[in-house]
Formats: sequence, structure tokens, C-alpha cells
Amino acid sequence: MNQALFTPLNLPPRPLKLSRNASGQTIVFDPLRGKWLVLTPEEWVRQHTVAHLVGDLGYPAALTANEVSLRLNGRLRRCDTLVWRAGAAEPLMVVEYKAPHVAITQETFDQIARYNMVMHARCLMVTNGLTHYCCLTEGTASRFIDHIPSYSELLGR
Repeated sequence: MNQALFTPLNLPPRPLKLSRNASGQTIVFDPLRGKWLVLTPEEWVRQHTVAHLVGDLGYPAALTANEVSLRLNGRLRRCDTLVWRAGAAEPLMVVEYKAPHVAITQETFDQIARYNMVMHARCLMVTNGLTHYCCLTEGTASRFIDHIPSYSELLGR
């Protein structure tokens, strides 16, 4: 397995299903999409983050999806992970991932803010697996918090 892909992250360690494809590439099983994917540094961050959200913070896997399409200014885009509110077709959290070696910049925040103009989620999260930024939105106001919120915290319980 390619050691460069396995950067230790600032998340609790979680076991991932890894294998190799016919081309010798390392692949990872994405339980949300139900398929094997080539393991890139960004996918490494995504799979660990989702495993933390679902396994440690109570996010329902059935209400969490990776690579969700949306239409923004007439163009098809995709958000990395979307979590819905239970019992409603209302987005609760949008997550944008970067590889561990990629700095999180204002451009990253602008990207997720544009997605949220369509999604109207309560929480925006940007992470490269080492640094995590979470922002709660309420109407036109927003505030950063110093942790990744649990699902029940986002619901206000």
C-alpha cells in the first residue's frame, strides 16, 4: 500500500476497508456509496471524517451521502458530503474535504458558502483531516465553533 496516502489525521483512528485493484492501486470501500474507490489523499480524509461523524458523533449513515450533485448558477456541481435532518428533506450539514497537504484557504470557504446558497444547511465544515473548521449558520448570521458538533448538537438537543 502507498504509504504517502496514509497521513495520520487529527481524527480518531477508524478502520477502513482497503484492497488493491487489478492495476495495483490502493482502493477503499465507501459504505455510503456502496462501492470501491481509488484511494486518493482527499478520499482518505473523507472516509475517516465520515467514519468519525457516523461512528463517534451519532450522524445517521442513512442520512449521510457523499458526492451529492447540486445546480449552482446553471452549472452542475457536487458537494463532498451532505447530511440531512431526520424526518425532513432539509440539509443539516455540508462538508468540503481537501487532502492533508492542501491548505484551507478563503477560496475553500467561498466554495462551501456558494454551495450553501443552494443547500441552506445549518452547519458548514471544511477539513483537510488535520485542521477542521465548522461554522453554524442562522439566517444571515454565522459563527465558527471550536469543535465538530455531534448530530444531536446540530439538532439542538
